[in-house]
Amino acid sequence: MVLMSAAEDIPNAFGSERPFSVGVEEELFLVDPVTGRQTNASAAVQERLGPVDGTVESELHACQVELITDVCSSAGEAAVTLGGLRRAVIATGAGLLGSGAHPSAREGEAEITDKERYERIRDLLGDAVATPVSGLHIHIGMPDAETAIRAFNGMRHHLPLLQALAANSPFRHGRDTGLASAREVTVRGWPRSGVPRAMRDFADFEEATRLLARAADVPDYTWFWWKMRPHPRLGTVEIRALDVQSALQDTTGLVALAHCLARHEAEAEPGPNADSPAEVLEEGAFRAARYGVRARLPDADGALRPVSELLEAALSLAAPYAAELDCEEELMGLRSLLARGGGAGRQRAAYEITGMDGLLRELTRLTGGGAPGVAAGR
Repeated sequence: MVLMSAAEDIPNAFGSERPFSVGVEEELFLVDPVTGRQTNASAAVQERLGPVDGTVESELHACQVELITDVCSSAGEAAVTLGGLRRAVIATGAGLLGSGAHPSAREGEAEITDKERYERIRDLLGDAVATPVSGLHIHIGMPDAETAIRAFNGMRHHLPLLQALAANSPFRHGRDTGLASAREVTVRGWPRSGVPRAMRDFADFEEATRLLARAADVPDYTWFWWKMRPHPRLGTVEIRALDVQSALQDTTGLVALAHCLARHEAEAEPGPNADSPAEVLEEGAFRAARYGVRARLPDADGALRPVSELLEAALSLAAPYAAELDCEEELMGLRSLLARGGGAGRQRAAYEITGMDGLLRELTRLTGGGAPGVAAGR
């Protein structure tokens, strides 16, 4: 049964907020605050939660919450809100753990949240959702629909770099996967989860999503788990490809870079990478997941370049917008993230010294705002 008429117009909120504002959503694991072990506690957390600045939502799995900022002007402003939301959840007695996948939880331990949408997702995807994953979603407000498509097309090329910088899930089901982002590989089992093609214009996006929604027997484009998508209901371009971060400092740097790059791509003339082949971008996404900040990623012509080189090129593109978007300092923090091996490197460094139990405690402490330990911070 098709749940929405394929001919129904897509609500369009582009231009309803100030152009190039930013909003952030982060999915975090609920854990025992002492041990870092996963708990299915979202209902209890929601019952005990006090007033918050922003929103705390349940997620597909009962072992997660989603923290959502209001519309912000900068990455720093968004980070302040996320910090307050993290503290509010912790005040209920829960612990929080920021990682693209929980390092030790076994497959099947996570319960599905009792909500119609989530029950429908489980029915559609089956065991593909047996392992919960946590992402960082970044929304950049767009002044109009055609600017959104221009930014979307241009940002496709930057997705592998952003994924490599954000890779933060080397462990899954209690073992080192050999990946930097087990989340990315897990999500590849979901339908409609890859890199969509470039769109000619907004009408092309509307027609393509209507066709795919009909083929997938889902209501609309919000049931597509693409790595990035125009989000006309919110008036944004939404980047969905990144692992959630443990340290808010890392979150802020990634949001700042995405914010500036989206502004650049929205205003620049389409370059040679605006129509990067989806198959090349998918290869880049896997290489980002496999090697993280140590990856060599393909250009549109297939030539491989190290993440360090691509980051410097991206920072050059971002620089003209950094002062206006109030994120110069946050952008510079990405070089430190690169130097320590990203989130995956931080996790492996902690594990080498303290094992899995120590890693879980370290990630819980770090997500709660504590300073990293010696091993994790080296």
